[in-house]
Amino acid sequence: MMAFLNDLGIAFRSLSRTKGLAFTVILTLALGIGANAAIFTLVRGVLLKPLVNRDENRLIYIRQSAPGADQSDASFSVPEIQDLRASVKTLSAIGDFSIIGFTMVGLGEAREVQAGVVSGNYFDVMGLHPVLGRLVGPQDDGPTANGVVVLTYRFWTTALGKDPSVIGKTVRLDSGLLGNRSATVIGILEPSVPYPQDTQIIANVSTSPHHASATMVTDRLHRMTELFGRLAPGVTLEQARAELRSVHGAMTRQYPEFYAPKANYQISAKLLRDQITSGARTVLLVLLAASGLVFIVACSNVANLILTRTVRREGELAIRAALGASNGALRRMLLAECILLCGAGATLGVMTAQPLVAVLARYASRFSVRALDLTVDSSLLWMGAALAIIAAVILAFVPRLPSSRSSKGLNLSSGGVRITGSTSRRQRVFAITQIAASFVLLAGASMLITTLIALQSAQTGLDMRHVLSINVPAMSYGKTPQQVTEFYKESIRRIDALPGVTSTAFGLFVPWRGEGFGLQFSAEGHTHVSGQEDPTAEFRVISPGFFAALGVPIVEGRDFNDLDGKAKDDPVAIVSQSLARRMFPNQDPINRHVYWSDPRVKFVGGLSAAPHRIIGVTADIDDVHVVPEPTVTLYTPFEEGPIFGGHLFIHTSANPYSLVTPVTRVIRGLSADQPVEHAATLEDVRAEVLTPDRLNSLVFGVFAAVALQASWRFPSALVPANSVSAWPLVHSPAIS
Repeated sequence: MMAFLNDLGIAFRSLSRTKGLAFTVILTLALGIGANAAIFTLVRGVLLKPLVNRDENRLIYIRQSAPGADQSDASFSVPEIQDLRASVKTLSAIGDFSIIGFTMVGLGEAREVQAGVVSGNYFDVMGLHPVLGRLVGPQDDGPTANGVVVLTYRFWTTALGKDPSVIGKTVRLDSGLLGNRSATVIGILEPSVPYPQDTQIIANVSTSPHHASATMVTDRLHRMTELFGRLAPGVTLEQARAELRSVHGAMTRQYPEFYAPKANYQISAKLLRDQITSGARTVLLVLLAASGLVFIVACSNVANLILTRTVRREGELAIRAALGASNGALRRMLLAECILLCGAGATLGVMTAQPLVAVLARYASRFSVRALDLTVDSSLLWMGAALAIIAAVILAFVPRLPSSRSSKGLNLSSGGVRITGSTSRRQRVFAITQIAASFVLLAGASMLITTLIALQSAQTGLDMRHVLSINVPAMSYGKTPQQVTEFYKESIRRIDALPGVTSTAFGLFVPWRGEGFGLQFSAEGHTHVSGQEDPTAEFRVISPGFFAALGVPIVEGRDFNDLDGKAKDDPVAIVSQSLARRMFPNQDPINRHVYWSDPRVKFVGGLSAAPHRIIGVTADIDDVHVVPEPTVTLYTPFEEGPIFGGHLFIHTSANPYSLVTPVTRVIRGLSADQPVEHAATLEDVRAEVLTPDRLNSLVFGVFAAVALQASWRFPSALVPANSVSAWPLVHSPAIS
């Protein structure tokens, strides 16, 4: 050990004489080790780290899908859940979770929150615990139970500053025209993966009037609930899958009217951990492979530098061998130098990896909610240390030591040695390896950048740069539906009077934010085919001036006016060009009629299934796909309703973000508790959706640039010099 410590001291003095080389090696290794340590920390945190849930290897996620109807996740209805609970014996318990949006009033400023509505056994099934208070339990079940709310740990930390006094406070949960309820905050959930969606609160069923409605409880088509199960003792996942398929098959045969054969309803189950990581697994493994290539490039580059240095030191090494130093002693001396270089590189790499992990976590959260809570832990340090040791060992054994014959025959007066064919071949191999790996990364980055450019240049048909969208959720507390509509109309009138505002309009959904839904519809002259579903159209409720505010032309007919929607005996609608062409090919669609034929219409309070007279045809607005596709959309006036959400779209000739403060002031002047949130131009909304593609291109582009720069740092490796001067001999105990 003392001999090796002495070697480390000699290695430090030797490297201090070649500061340029040492700096280059350390920086190159820092790039390779830092990138790999950061990526491994991300992979471990998302894919490998155990969940906090009790007995996670027995916790499963159950999904119903209808691939024939293009529904990868059809969710479950309450009657379906009751059937599964009554018949499935391979699961000891089944917990349900459905998502709904609330406006929460009572904890500071009113705000929009995403809520999970759960049954009383949900937390027991999930194996989770509180950090304060208690969680929703069996005593909180049923539509008549007192409303209770559990705050998620992240929401409690970021929005409420870990205030313990929130326990016991009463909040009002407003779900727009669906109703509102009061609830008591009873606990704080421990840090855990927020699946299937990142929610701020979790509440019992009685907090949601919609969940307590008769249609929700009794109708088999009212599917909006996710299911989780816990395997019974001694039961395998395959056994549970087999029984679930058997029970589900019997269910579809018993109620064929609710399961169209063409839709091909199916049920599946997988471990919750696998379900949570499935969206990120491929992306992260590809990223890990890319960072591995960067490490290979860095090591190859450093190996060439060390080979060149060893060639210049061959005289020194030969003298040491001639004076009695063994190959082991010489190799130990080289290992000491490599450990110093790789240790310094790893230290610098770990320091740069810490902020990189935070950036990569935001990137990975687009693919897995588990990355939201990713933190830097000791794995970053030991991964950096492991990579440093691996690199040091590899690099220490790259150089060829002089043989006893060459050392004895060395002509010391020549002052130099000739590079051997073996050394030259090694240099070429390392140079070719690093250049090849660099171009693999470069090719991948080029493909991603090309895709990103195509996505960014796609024409949406909207005036994205000059339209500001603001979330202004509908609040029904103390208001009639007509008063809610009047609130939006007065807001639009006052905002239109602000300087720089061209036009303002109301819409239910913001483009590309994953909102909205479609319903089956039909039109006059079309007959329903038994056993087949009608075509689906996107459902949108808008105010007059919506198309003008977004810069979308009306190609036939007219826009809505203030009277549309008030005449109950003559409801009107505007349709997209794709709908008009599909339902009325080579015909004039104006004054023809369309209507909702979907049996789920009854679940949407206030939505009319009566025939609507078409008064206008507008250009397609694909507010779902980033690259626009032909879109079948049916628009109805907001005077008719229903309004269960709310967004204002403001077209301006000025800087859109300069309107946020005056618009907020206008709306708060009408309703002091009204949330005004998530202001963004449509251009920035779309850019947010493209963030994963942009980050893919950026990460791979940076990796490719780093690798390519490292590759060209040593261009002479392919054509080494014939001879170099011997370096001064440094006294070492390697000389016996």
